[in-house]
Amino acid sequence: MTTTTPTTTSTPTAVNPVLRVAPASPAAAAAYFGASLAFHADVSDVAAALAADGDPGFVVIDSRSTASWDQGHIPGAIHLPTALIPEQAEQLLDKSVPVVTYCWGPGCNGATRAALALAELGFQVKEMLGGFEYWAREGFAYETWEGPAQKAADPLTAPVDSDDCGC
Repeated sequence: MTTTTPTTTSTPTAVNPVLRVAPASPAAAAAYFGASLAFHADVSDVAAALAADGDPGFVVIDSRSTASWDQGHIPGAIHLPTALIPEQAEQLLDKSVPVVTYCWGPGCNGATRAALALAELGFQVKEMLGGFEYWAREGFAYETWEGPAQKAADPLTAPVDSDDCGC
């Protein structure tokens, strides 16, 4: 009499979309995220630095059109549309002072193009994540062609009753 040993068949476990590509090693992740912070600043950090007493150590550039600038811009920002950077940046900016660029918001890469143009001219530059959209949505004051303006903070982008998101 012959006995057979049952065989185990295993079905491959389906990999979810998040882990289809394995996470980077901790060292690679640290290098990537460290580099990201060297290239980006968020709206809350820019606002906090501008609101603090004294020189924030950087200048803010609005890279949008004049019509966009008139609709609303960060107080104290310099209006320098991306197309004018090659001919005007060196007259308006000091290469020893870092620059933070912004455009409309996350759906626009105008701040990225402006940052590239400035970096190619030898400026230290960061891009402000979220752009003017998130500046306004987080409840920070801004200026329009009609004067100062401010909206209530959107609770989906900023904490209610707190200046600090805890990030």
